[in-house]
Amino acid sequence: MALLIIPITCFGSTLVTSQPCQTPDDFVAATSPGHIMIGGLFAIHEKMLPSEDYPRRPEIQKCVGFEISIFLQTLAMIHSIEMINNSTLLSGVKLGYEIYDTCTEVTVAMAATLRFLSKRNCSREIVEFKCDYSSYMPRVKAVIGAGYSEITMAVSRMLNLQLMPQVSYESTAEILSDKIRFPSFLRTVPSDFYQTKAMAHLIQKSGWNWIGIIATDDDYGRLALNTFAVQTAANNVCIAFKEVLPAFLSDDTIEIRINETLEKIIAEAQVNVIVVFLRQFHVFNLFTKAIERNINKIWIASDNWSMATKITTIPNVKRIGKVVGFTFRRGNMSSFHSFLQNLHMFPRDNNKPLNEYAMLLSACAHVKDSDLSQCISSRSRGTLAYTANKDIERNFSLRNDFLWDYTEPGPVHSIQLAVLALGYAIRDLCQARDCQNPNAFQPWELLDVLKNVTFTDEGNSFHFDAHGDMNTGYDVVLWKEIGGHMTITKMAQYDLRNDVFIITDQETKNEFRNLKQIRSKCSKECSPGQMKKTTRSQHICCYECVDCPENHYSNQTDMDHCLLCNNETHWAPVRSTRCFEKEVEYLNWNDSLAILLLALSLLGIILVLAIGIIFTRNLNTPIVKSSGGLLVCYVILLCHVLNFASTGFFIGEPQDFTCKTRQTVFGMSFTLCISCILMKSLKILLAFSFHPKLQNFLKCLYKPIPIIFTCTGIQVVICTIWLIFAAPAVEENVSLPRVIILECEEGSILAFGTMLGYIAILAFICFIFAFKGRKLPEHYNEAKFITFGMLIYFIAWITFIPIYATTFGKYLPAVEIIVILISNYGILCCTFFPKCYIILCKQEANTKSAFLKMIYSYSSHTASSLAISHVSLDSTNSNITTTNPSSSGKSAASQESKDLQAQAFAHICGENAISVPKILPRKRISSI
Repeated sequence: MALLIIPITCFGSTLVTSQPCQTPDDFVAATSPGHIMIGGLFAIHEKMLPSEDYPRRPEIQKCVGFEISIFLQTLAMIHSIEMINNSTLLSGVKLGYEIYDTCTEVTVAMAATLRFLSKRNCSREIVEFKCDYSSYMPRVKAVIGAGYSEITMAVSRMLNLQLMPQVSYESTAEILSDKIRFPSFLRTVPSDFYQTKAMAHLIQKSGWNWIGIIATDDDYGRLALNTFAVQTAANNVCIAFKEVLPAFLSDDTIEIRINETLEKIIAEAQVNVIVVFLRQFHVFNLFTKAIERNINKIWIASDNWSMATKITTIPNVKRIGKVVGFTFRRGNMSSFHSFLQNLHMFPRDNNKPLNEYAMLLSACAHVKDSDLSQCISSRSRGTLAYTANKDIERNFSLRNDFLWDYTEPGPVHSIQLAVLALGYAIRDLCQARDCQNPNAFQPWELLDVLKNVTFTDEGNSFHFDAHGDMNTGYDVVLWKEIGGHMTITKMAQYDLRNDVFIITDQETKNEFRNLKQIRSKCSKECSPGQMKKTTRSQHICCYECVDCPENHYSNQTDMDHCLLCNNETHWAPVRSTRCFEKEVEYLNWNDSLAILLLALSLLGIILVLAIGIIFTRNLNTPIVKSSGGLLVCYVILLCHVLNFASTGFFIGEPQDFTCKTRQTVFGMSFTLCISCILMKSLKILLAFSFHPKLQNFLKCLYKPIPIIFTCTGIQVVICTIWLIFAAPAVEENVSLPRVIILECEEGSILAFGTMLGYIAILAFICFIFAFKGRKLPEHYNEAKFITFGMLIYFIAWITFIPIYATTFGKYLPAVEIIVILISNYGILCCTFFPKCYIILCKQEANTKSAFLKMIYSYSSHTASSLAISHVSLDSTNSNITTTNPSSSGKSAASQESKDLQAQAFAHICGENAISVPKILPRKRISSI
């Protein structure tokens, strides 16, 4: 099998001296032997110092910028391994470690990874190429680290080759949960998916919707930015600007980009909340310049820097505003605190970071504690040569609390969990193996056990989920100035599973309440009764406030849409905050118009009764007899009473009974009334007709009772069919905006129109008949008054049709009542008032003698006219040349006309034609 031999060479010291290393072991930052070796990757220095603009030789440059917080994470790993070795968890088996400084550079981390993958117990540092690494035995069994997601991804792709377990304590990029691309990667912290979700929830809960975001231009920053953008969109939060800074401090453009970012922050004055996904050294430089420009905002800190003491100790850092951060859940730190207290006693022979820290501490011995961090950072950028110093141990013991102040509990606890997870997995794997033998198992075997391991720490159970994540949750912290120093205090806990913030005390609730007082919105808040109208197409958070239209409401601030009221039962005015229940309306008995109409109806009934009394007391007078007799008059008067009474069914709360009754009562009673008047008109026409053939036809046709029953019966059939197949019923008219009109729905417009149309046909026939007899004697002539009555009826109902079709509301029934009253009063007045006038005011004209005198006077005048017409007609037809008519023809025509007129009027008046000669002799009639 072919082998590819890759020598591992170190090109430069990264810790104490800038001289090139002579052996690969010089590349190791800290090491300790053991039966099972664990690798570690930590960015102890913040950057590499470039010798030129870009690399010309494949050599690793010197690293500068000693990071105290990362150095403490290195110590946390060492301490955790020592704790396991000193416990009974792995009886007889000792864990060793090899820790490398990545200098925040991917290339350095990959060089360290090659060392992890190199073959164990080989005379040369080589990595063998194999088709199957199942039996391959590398230097280490697992790797803890790295801290930055971009470095972790590069390392993980190399470790995947041998499925070597990699447990990160701080890499949170969401993509690392993909077990297809990163099968050997696990972590003891949640994914950024949960952190961005928690941030978006906090922003939304605080009432902010117009924010900025700053991220690094690497895998971590871009992925966090994209994930956060999705989460904010889901919470209706808009991102005003996105600024991306170079990922590494070695980039020459970082200062320019920071200045441009600050200019953008100043320009976006409405943005008061900025989310920051940066590394600690980015935030340090950003805040230093922000303080100079007096930029005061709310900064949402990611887990990378939320607990960074290096940043909290920046001079005048309080001037940047408030910092609300998310950090990993912390554990019991007492053991690590004791470790730091006794750090001066810890061996430094194989721990270059500890040696460098000791020398930096010695170099800054003259500096007070508040400036010690800045001094160490400045000194670490120069060249330090190791010289023995008897004061080092004394400086250690005097500055113990300095390291504790820089300790970040979240990452330290995550490192402890990573080491514990490996320890418990190794314990389970070594139960049936002799793990004092370094070849007892391969890394991929440890990975299988590690994925399923469950362990407890301080009473809490921990395990990796299906994505290799340990969802421990987050603590929400707030930076507060206490006693002149910036202090990081815990505000709340974030529960990943339930997406809620757990607040334990009242002071924290007050802090949250204070945060809500700060405004970070693109537009002014819309009050209840208004809705948002977007003004910029690219941002839903920039809008105008417009009032809710009628029948819509909004009961919360900043609602996207006004809610629609239930139009059937509720309504709302413009800019309403709630819906109001619609009032049910109908033509009530207490309504002034209803009272007026009822009064008119009652007046009509009184008039009908008065007319009935008058006619009853003058029963045998010619006027009453000429009206058709008592029976016909009573029937017509009864119909008028029913018509007036039917108006009462149109008033009051509609019921199914009243809806069915009002139209049928009116329709049938009015039809009966018109039928009776029709018979009277037919009688007049019969009296007025002088043609024997037509008169004989009318005599045969004149059958009062059958015709009245037939005409009325047809209307009864129409109404019956209407009530059976499409009966009127109560309906709620909800078309009006503020009220519900309780009304009668006619059931069938066709049936309603047929009923009215049939009455109109009878009225038209009656009008024609009456019009023919309009020239009868004045005191006894009903025909012209019937004509006027029918004209009033037609005018009223023709006017009614368009008004009824266009009117709506509770006064719709009043329209029909008015039309009924008009037509009823018109017919009543035209039919009975002239007769009542003669009966009451002209009693001398209401005698039989006066009546007969009037008849014969009218007959004589009509006969003379008719005789002239006959003579003229005869002379024309006979072509007679003489101008004088025959006296015998004239006398005969006159006599015939008088006889017909007398008989006709006597018939109208109820007198028998045979009795006429008894009253006046024939010669007397002629003389008259």
